[in-house]
Amino acid sequence: MKEYGDLLAHDAAYAERARAFSAKVRDVTEFLVALPLVPPSGAIRARVAYHDACHLAHAQGVREAPRQLLKQIRGLELVELADADTCCGSAGSYNLTEAAMARRLAERKVANIRATCVAVANPGCILQIQAGLHRAGLSTRVAHPIELLDQAYQE
Repeated sequence: MKEYGDLLAHDAAYAERARAFSAKVRDVTEFLVALPLVPPSGAIRARVAYHDACHLAHAQGVREAPRQLLKQIRGLELVELADADTCCGSAGSYNLTEAAMARRLAERKVANIRATCVAVANPGCILQIQAGLHRAGLSTRVAHPIELLDQAYQE
């Protein structure tokens, strides 16, 4: 949706509306970081690695907002994941059309996880990393950053 303005730039009927619409589109993490949020009062005692989902990091350039939200949670130790912005193998339908390569990418991602939790802002990546962790016999939690933020507000 952020690209509608570019995709429809040459369409006389929709160019201006698409540009105006795209200018308003934000990832939930971008939206929340821009607000004056009251920090959560609860704590999450966990070592959390953040995986940069391709759709955010590469397509939209969103890298810091999810990390900024996670840093607001007391007790949460945010650690950088080696190759955090390397694809986990999900990539839309890539894990179906290129299953062997997707599995190798997931294995590479899982091998780099040195945390009790992995924060991931993409449902496909969540499933791909969970599957890789399961195959490796690991019980590492995988959660969307908003899930962790919500948990900290509930504590």
